[in-house]
Amino acid sequence: MKIGIVVSEFNYDITMMMLERAKAHAEFLDAKVVDTIHVPGVYDMPLAVKKLLSKKDIDGVVTLGAVIEGETDHDDVVIGQATRKLTDLSVEFDKPVGLGITGPGMSRLQAEERVERAKAAVESVVKMHKCLK
Repeated sequence: MKIGIVVSEFNYDITMMMLERAKAHAEFLDAKVVDTIHVPGVYDMPLAVKKLLSKKDIDGVVTLGAVIEGETDHDDVVIGQATRKLTDLSVEFDKPVGLGITGPGMSRLQAEERVERAKAAVESVVKMHKCLK
């Protein structure tokens, strides 16, 4: 199985730890990461995910990001819009998109505690790919 990863650069220290774990878990599951795209933030992910899903050599895409609560409801808006479009893209291309985006409503400490959720997103893509074969 060949997967792509789209990772947010916002909250870089957290998302790069997520990326390391996702790559290691993909290798453990015998899935090959063939492309990784870094985007500014979670809101920017759908376009990069669409680009990867359109490639014939990509079987699924993992998204990685951390949406940390701020002083406004911005975190709710960002994750709500992004996840809705990611779901639409998965259905449109008949390929799994793993949600490795943590938040909203979490603190930086909570985001750090959820770094391992990147592995669950990889596992989801691998399992869904097997289901859809």
